[in-house]
Amino acid sequence: MRLFALAEDNSRRELQIEELWPHKGNLVLKFRGVGSISDAETLLRCELQIPRGERAPLESGAAYISDLIGCAVFDGEQKIGIVDDVQFGAGDAPLLVVRSGKSERSGKNERSADDVYEIPYAEAYLKSVDLERKEVHMLLPEGMLQLNAPLTAEEKQQQQESARKSET
Repeated sequence: MRLFALAEDNSRRELQIEELWPHKGNLVLKFRGVGSISDAETLLRCELQIPRGERAPLESGAAYISDLIGCAVFDGEQKIGIVDDVQFGAGDAPLLVVRSGKSERSGKNERSADDVYEIPYAEAYLKSVDLERKEVHMLLPEGMLQLNAPLTAEEKQQQQESARKSET
């Protein structure tokens, strides 16, 4: 199987899987030409990519990350924003990094023009995924978007005032 390793500096390296085996609930891949642990360490933090035409079909409800990027995310009928990235490592479920790209005003609480939300891509919240229409429909628990919402202008000002007071 042919795949590519995309490094953090955006360099790309073609790899071929020579062998694979299960180990402690994970899958270990042995790449052709990578013969030692120090060789393998050059692949740390690389994103493994499979050409679109060579990807395996997924079971219903599953999606490739590259297919989620650019999808509109809805909570019920309300559009939250567009998936900008997907992050792993914060828990069992990957996080959709969603940009709202709009201002929201509610009294004194004005959000910036490009709010970013991290939303768990968890089966418990997932209602449907329509990749042809580039839409992800979710039913999020009340208050989830406020947990990591960007600070309002008023909140930023309060934070700055608090920091100034603690300096004196």
